[in-house]
Amino acid sequence: MTSDLLAPLDLAFWNIESARHPMHLGALGVFACNSPTAGAHAADLLAGRAAAVPGLRMRIRDVWLPDGLLRRALPAARLPLALGGAAREPAPDFDPLDHVRLQAPTADFHAAAGRLMERPLERGRPPWEAHVLPGESGTSFAVLFKFHHALADGLRALTLAAAVMDPMDMPAPRPRPQAPARGLLPDMRRLPGLLRGTLADVGRALDIGASVAVSTLGTRSSSALISEPSGTRRTAGVAVDLDDVHRVRKSAGGTVNDVLIAVVAGALRRWLDERGDGSAGVEPRALIPVSNRRPRTAQPQGNRLSGYLIRLPVGDPDPLQRLRTVRTAMDRNKDAGPNRGAGAVALLADHVPALGHRLGGPLVSQAARLWFDILVTSVPLPSLGLKLGGNPLAEIYPLAPLARGQSLAVAISTYRGRVHYGFVADARAVPDLARLARAVPDEVETLLAACRV
Repeated sequence: MTSDLLAPLDLAFWNIESARHPMHLGALGVFACNSPTAGAHAADLLAGRAAAVPGLRMRIRDVWLPDGLLRRALPAARLPLALGGAAREPAPDFDPLDHVRLQAPTADFHAAAGRLMERPLERGRPPWEAHVLPGESGTSFAVLFKFHHALADGLRALTLAAAVMDPMDMPAPRPRPQAPARGLLPDMRRLPGLLRGTLADVGRALDIGASVAVSTLGTRSSSALISEPSGTRRTAGVAVDLDDVHRVRKSAGGTVNDVLIAVVAGALRRWLDERGDGSAGVEPRALIPVSNRRPRTAQPQGNRLSGYLIRLPVGDPDPLQRLRTVRTAMDRNKDAGPNRGAGAVALLADHVPALGHRLGGPLVSQAARLWFDILVTSVPLPSLGLKLGGNPLAEIYPLAPLARGQSLAVAISTYRGRVHYGFVADARAVPDLARLARAVPDEVETLLAACRV
């Protein structure tokens, strides 16, 4: 068995978790079936297949002092960084039945998923769960996957979940050469370059810090998007046709992602007005995560994330102007790159020692509400149809973690010609989450009408 030291951002996710703010992400998949026992059969399949997936056997344990196992697994230069950190390692007593659970039949998959998303994952065992939810009608069942963010980002979670689906032909990852182990002390010939790199890191940190400070000025959010933590969760989901999104994009310009974000802004406007909160002048700061992961690598573990920060033009009554505003903001972020600006705060985790993450986790958790108001993230899915026990995956709603002090997070996935919006909210702060989900297709229709397509 080998240990794998958590990367700084993974360690940050591990340490900012609290009972009321679990740091797991999820996905609610709905499968079509024609048997009332299909859900129970799916649970048996998931448990049997999970035992053969190495990534699902990995637990996370605290590392106060590097033990013999970690010393053998890590280069000498990384051992000091392990103090106060955490490492992944295979769980010696792994039992998939501790993670795969068959729930009672339900008529409302999202209501059941919301209650299950409230519960933190057990930290002493591999931090993931799969809950099978049989439908009362017998024509469908759902599976809620939960993965701790320290174990997986969206792409890694997709890889792990796909591994327990029915076998399908997938391209194998291209091996990536490992960097040679370095000694505890740097090669003195490389010292000038190391100093320049250190100074560049300091400059980047100052630039990001200044950008965060500027981003907090002159913005107006909504009380509906920020709340005191209640520890409750509610989920909702809705799907729209990808062809409609492409029609808007071709007519108005921009990217598919620009349109999807603009739809969120428009749906928020409708929702705030309908619930009587008012949308005039509201410009919530949206964090748009950006993956820094290289595609097709053999090292998928660990979060490789940066982000863009934009102000959602919720208060603008013109749908096409909202789209233009989003497009301009995203273009500006792309020109600057994912390593600069207020959205790149996650990169600063690399410059904090492990013990600093452990001690500063609560402070970082508190700071999230000052940094952004709402998370809007996209999770890639394969275009090939997925099945479980021969039952086709019909819908898939990604579910993002909810930051401390925030009421709402939005995740988006495109799957087989449909765009699926998954919403996670604090149930006390947002009891009408289904109303927000219903506003999404209405906003797509509004954009289509404005484009006259």
